[in-house]
Amino acid sequence: MVVLLSIWFVVSYLLGIVFVEPLNQFHLGGFPLGFWFAQQGSIFVFIALTLVYALAMDRIDRRHGVDGGPPLGRSKDSSETVE
Repeated sequence: MVVLLSIWFVVSYLLGIVFVEPLNQFHLGGFPLGFWFAQQGSIFVFIALTLVYALAMDRIDRRHGVDGGPPLGRSKDSSETVE
């Protein structure tokens, strides 16, 4: 998970703020690349990071045998609420 936090830091802070001037020399879709990372690119990366995190947590859940099962407050055998 340190890798995901590192990617988040690089995209949000370094590419969106610190290195914006050198990135603005390049253009993507008619916009300076630094502006694109600050406005659009970081959102796409954050969505991808969320997806990767969810998939990783699902894999860990399956490895430890806690995947699936009934929702909280429901019994395994029926659809009635457990009290």
